[in-house]
Amino acid sequence: MEFKGTGSSHSSPRSETRDKRLISAAEGDRRLREELSKLLTDRREAGLEGLVGGLEAVVINTEPHLWGLASEELLRSTGHGFVEAFRDPQSMTAVLSNEGSSDILVRSRLGGDNPFLRHNLHPKSGHLPNTRLETLVFRTKDIEELISIQRSRGVSFLSEDMIEGDNCAFIQTVPSKYTGNSIGFIERGGGAPDYRTPDSEPLEFDLAKPDLGHLSKITYLDHAATRVRAEDRAAAMKEFLSLTNYCFDFAIYVRELNSITSVARFEGSKFAMVFTSGISPYVSEEISGPTEKFVHNYGARVHHLAFQTEEIEETCSSLIGDGIEFLIALVGSPEEGLKQTFTQPSPHTLIVNEYIHRYGDFDGFFTKSNVTLLTKATGNQ
Repeated sequence: MEFKGTGSSHSSPRSETRDKRLISAAEGDRRLREELSKLLTDRREAGLEGLVGGLEAVVINTEPHLWGLASEELLRSTGHGFVEAFRDPQSMTAVLSNEGSSDILVRSRLGGDNPFLRHNLHPKSGHLPNTRLETLVFRTKDIEELISIQRSRGVSFLSEDMIEGDNCAFIQTVPSKYTGNSIGFIERGGGAPDYRTPDSEPLEFDLAKPDLGHLSKITYLDHAATRVRAEDRAAAMKEFLSLTNYCFDFAIYVRELNSITSVARFEGSKFAMVFTSGISPYVSEEISGPTEKFVHNYGARVHHLAFQTEEIEETCSSLIGDGIEFLIALVGSPEEGLKQTFTQPSPHTLIVNEYIHRYGDFDGFFTKSNVTLLTKATGNQ
């Protein structure tokens, strides 16, 4: 290989290092795709194919004194509206909903152990030790069969038995050691969606949706992005695919920022799952890049929730007028196929909101230029 600019026929040490990294990344992805292909075969042979559907809800846990503020904030920054609030012996919950979207459950524990606690104790998240997006809840058509199969494969759940309500049954896995997330499963009977259990009691807590026209332009939950350590990327993705019917779609490498963004999608579902990690593990704040820096400071967790947004320029301008602060201005263009932006992380949930709009028949999901700019912006958190 010729080192450009010198006329030499020998590679420089720097170019050789770069080439080794490129080969290593390509080889790593080839091996990962082979492993994921085998995983899909194993998933099918175990009888799991078709058992798990799209995303039903996300569960965000907060500190008790921030529960109401977090609910109000989401009503003011998304298209979701307030449905109800209830409490049971373990927690209090506010249900937020938007037609055509997964629900958002804002929850706070009233006591007892927090199985997610150890995932929250990091330099920039330790002051809110009970706060994170904890659980992603997916629909299933046969929860008893699902539990039986997954237990036989070594999956552990937070409860011995499923939790049954009037028209639903629910169970969730123990928090992942790779992501800090739990995966929940819900089977519904007839009637309207209901997350209450027999021991739930309604709370006198009624939140009005702010009368702000731009909120109607913020529609469904498009994706959630979990940030994980470089060394846990493959394991985190394999774990998620083994628990759901999602499949790996593609990955975007941003080498100058030491970051990989990987996308898993499920045919027929609007919701995608995104995993962002470093290419190489964390070394220091100065050289490891914004992704590994985030995981070092906050722990592996869901970094942002992305909402499909119509008239995105005007909508984001109105959000700014209402006091929402952003990490970066809108990036992208109609010509590139999409526009996106990130808010500042919420002081109540630590979650960033992303607003995203795809133009026309764009099906690339992301562009590398947008991913690069948004990844770089998170270095300011």
